[in-house]
Amino acid sequence: MKYILILFVVVLSLGLMFWWWSNRSYPIVNKPTKPLKELKIASVGDSLVEGQGATNGNDFVSLLSKKWGVPIANYGIGGNTSAQVLARLSDVTEEKPDLVILLVGGNDALQKVPVETTFANIRTIIQTLQKNGSAVALIGVQGGLIGSSYQSKFEAVARETGSIYIDDILDGLIGDTRYMSDYVHPNNTGYQEVAKRVSAGVEKALE
Repeated sequence: MKYILILFVVVLSLGLMFWWWSNRSYPIVNKPTKPLKELKIASVGDSLVEGQGATNGNDFVSLLSKKWGVPIANYGIGGNTSAQVLARLSDVTEEKPDLVILLVGGNDALQKVPVETTFANIRTIIQTLQKNGSAVALIGVQGGLIGSSYQSKFEAVARETGSIYIDDILDGLIGDTRYMSDYVHPNNTGYQEVAKRVSAGVEKALE
């Protein structure tokens, strides 16, 4: 009887884990229909998009461009918050990209912008891009070392907008001098890892 009870608990636990993972996934409804090599791509955000900490050509946007064999317009500006990206979004929409890689939010956390304001801006950025005909690959970042609600907020926005989502792009890199040039910016090796993660997320979504 004891072993039957243990078996029941194990089966129940596995069932709950499967339910949790299956409910974590969501349909990506806003994605390009053309092959990756035929897409017009842009990336917009802050210093991580700009490539601070990397030598010339080793930022993750340049690395993705080389891997995919397509030019990627880089609209990264160091220090930008979500509000500043939103304010200059017309620079991106004028180019009518098929896919936009969006990475923003880290400076909001550093400047203690209210979380609700940050994610309202990110939601508006995505919706504006989608209305312009662009699919969006949203990249998550940490909102702090302890008690950050950023991960759940990023996931919620991605789910709500049907966007491609790459979770917490610096996970496992921050604090490791093999990958980081300073506290928040990767070095060349770190950006190689970032590019791998973005590439894997986008390519899987477009399969």
